[in-house]
Parts: sequence; C-alpha cells; structure tokens
Amino acid sequence: MNLFKAYQQAFESSLEYFNQGQSPRNLYQPIGYLLDLGGKRIRPYLSLMSGEAFGVSVKESMNAAMAVEMFHNFTLMHDDIMDKASLRRGKTTVHEKWDVNTAILSGDAMLIKAYQCLETYPKDVFQKLTQLLSKTAIEVCEGQQYDMDFETQANTSEDAYIEMIRLKTAVLVGCALKMGGIIGGASVDDLNAIYNFGIQLGLAFQLQDDYLDTFGNQETFGKKIGGDILENKKTILYHLAIKAAEEDQKQALQSLFGGKNIVDDGQKIVRVRSLFEATSAQTAVRDLIQHYSDIADVELHRLSIKEDQKSRFRDLKDWLMHRTS
Repeated sequence: MNLFKAYQQAFESSLEYFNQGQSPRNLYQPIGYLLDLGGKRIRPYLSLMSGEAFGVSVKESMNAAMAVEMFHNFTLMHDDIMDKASLRRGKTTVHEKWDVNTAILSGDAMLIKAYQCLETYPKDVFQKLTQLLSKTAIEVCEGQQYDMDFETQANTSEDAYIEMIRLKTAVLVGCALKMGGIIGGASVDDLNAIYNFGIQLGLAFQLQDDYLDTFGNQETFGKKIGGDILENKKTILYHLAIKAAEEDQKQALQSLFGGKNIVDDGQKIVRVRSLFEATSAQTAVRDLIQHYSDIADVELHRLSIKEDQKSRFRDLKDWLMHRTS
C-alpha cells in the first residue's frame, strides 16, 4: 500500500538490527524466522503513521511500532500451537519447524521483548505505553478464550462474535494508533478518538477477512478460499445467514457446520456459499463493514490533527474496506 511505503524501509531496517547476534540461538532464531515471514505489518505502521500525525518523527515512534509487532507475532506463535497449525504465511510454523517447547519459550521471549522496546521512552511516556500494552494484552487473551469457547458452543450470537473480534483483533489496532498519539503528546480527547478510530478500523478489517475467506479471489487473497467453512468456524457470515434464514436453510447450515463430514470439502464450500448468498449474508456483511467504516469516520472527524493527515487515515480505512488480500 502506497501509504506505508515511506515506513517500510525504516521499519525493516530496524527489525534487521533487532534480530542480529542474539544468543542462545535456539531461543532467538525462531523469533527471527517468524518475523522474517513478513506480513502486511499494518499494526506497526499505524504507530508510525499516528506518531507523525501528532508531530513526532518515524525514528521517535519506531520502538513503539516494534513493540506492537513483537506482541502481535508473540500471539501468532502461541495461536499456531493452540490451533495445531502447520503453516503460517505459507511457511512451516515455529512449533512444527522446531518443537512446541521452543515455540512456547520463544513466544514468551517475544512478549518480554515487546515491553523492553518501550524502555527507551521517558518515564511518564513509558508508564502510559506499558499500561496500554498490558490492557491490550489481557483483552487479546480474553478474545482468544472466547474464540476457543465458541468452537464447542452450539449457539453463539452475532453480538458475542463482534465482541470476540473486538478483543482478539481490534484492540491491538487501537493500541497501535494510540501509542503514536501518546508519544506525540496528544490530548486526552485526541487519544480517545484515535483509539476508537482504531477499534472501528479493526472490526472492519476482521469482517473483511471473514468475507474474503469465503468470497475472495484465491490468487489475490493468498490462501485457499473456504478455509473457515472447512474448519466449521462460525464467522460473521454464518451469524448473518442464521439470522435471515428460513427454517430449512437454518437446518442445512447447522448440519453443515455440525462437525460431521456429511459431504466432501468441495461440496461443503459450494453449499455453504450458496446458503450465504441465498440468505443475503454476503450483502449484509458488506453493509456491516460499511457501518463500522462510518463510525470510524465520526471518530476521525473529532481529531484535531491537520486535514491532510485525516485524509491519509481516511485513505487507509478505504483501502482496508476494499482490500482483496
């Protein structure tokens, strides 16, 4: 994304320096391996972008951006263990490439490193940043637990699902943006607005992910379409479909997501997609993404930053809403 090109080289250089020459090798090599897998780096770039909007340089915000990336990848390393995932971004996961104990310990080290990244800031700023990261960290754990609970619950509500993704995904987006504001000395009102903007952005981001997993283009999305369906994940599409479904459609969906292999994988994806389309869940999720985008606009309007900076955040929001990967 063009908005992030200005940050990419500076961040990757800092990341390369961060990964150099640490020992013991079997603790730090898995960390470097996971970080080198890349990804969009949206969260750390948001910290840099927010810092600039509130008047500080990329260099001044870099350690906060690094803390956000360390924390995010710590959650990925442990999530992969819990999910028994064999691949992450198309490459072997850390616990498969090494072992589970290594992945647990290296993940723990990443969490500690995230806090250490913030130690370079003045005491008052450090305190605010660490309090925010701690609040975010416990909320992400709560979201992960809700997500695991949902796997064994026959019925969950749309509201419960939205709250789960707010905790698991959106709060870290809000945290990344608020960190830039804290470093830039933003007012309480601006800190609240930029954080709330991030929450709405994070919700729209995850809902778009849910949509793309079922209705995206496999070549641009970068992974097999229908993965959530095959894993019986009751994403927002499922909840919207159930809410609008006729009784026979509801029974068909519940049967398909019941965990029993009543049809082969290809047929299951086709049938579930058809039910999502027939119940207008496909359209409803696009409306919901627009809803959170509109709320994000309200929060953006409240910010006292310059209009050209608001335009950059608006462009970012629009890209996240309409992305295909």
